Amino acid sequence: MNSRADDIRRRMMKRKRERERVEKLDPNRLFSTDEERHGFDRLPSYDIGPNGGGHPLFKKEVFLFKVLASACLVLIVAIIDRSPSEKAAPIQQYVQHTMEQEFQFAAVSAWYEDKFGKPLALLPAKNTEADSRKEIAAGSEYALPASGKILEDFGDNGQRITIETGKGADVEAMNEGLVHFVGIKDGFGKTVIVQHGDKSETWYGNLDMIDVKLYEYISKGTKVGTAMDSEDGLKGSFYFAIKKGNDFVDPVQVIKFE
Repeated sequence: MNSRADDIRRRMMKRKRERERVEKLDPNRLFSTDEERHGFDRLPSYDIGPNGGGHPLFKKEVFLFKVLASACLVLIVAIIDRSPSEKAAPIQQYVQHTMEQEFQFAAVSAWYEDKFGKPLALLPAKNTEADSRKEIAAGSEYALPASGKILEDFGDNGQRITIETGKGADVEAMNEGLVHFVGIKDGFGKTVIVQHGDKSETWYGNLDMIDVKLYEYISKGTKVGTAMDSEDGLKGSFYFAIKKGNDFVDPVQVIKFE
């Protein structure tokens, strides 16, 4: 009995000495892995630990340099923007123009889809109903916002036209794009602005109800809202405008109305 107990103690001491020897060779290696027990090399691990190790694609020095460079760039731009010197005026004008210029989400999406064949992942997928409407209107370059007749020409105000429709008529997007504005606009009332891939914008004003959300990506023919009823309640009407750059253009030159 004693000899068996002595044998067990010797084995335990042998294992202890072997573990101490391994720990001296590699202090970070406390226990063998399953891979090593079966004769394979240990698989690399990129978990960040207390010793500062990390993923090989992430370098802390590069990340800190980028943060520092970004902070310096912002500081330099702020100093130039506040500078009273006349030499800084061109730079100030350029920075002001850049900050005021709206980012062309729809144009970037169109470029991405043209290059890679699918829309950006950050944009919501188009719903089935919108796709079916797009197929119906695929024969024409643009879809009519609504059927009706023009009550007010572009030349009357230089920004928009007024289209008469039936009572409670649906107003649909002329072309696919990103909903860039939803709210009240001076001279337009309750308005939806859609930004398109060619950097143009279509404005749908004088709406009674709005059926799209801000920054929603919609297809051609998607319902953006309903036309406002006329005072007698028998018909409806809405405002329609097309803006390219900083100027409004006559929609009649782009779309053929009845």
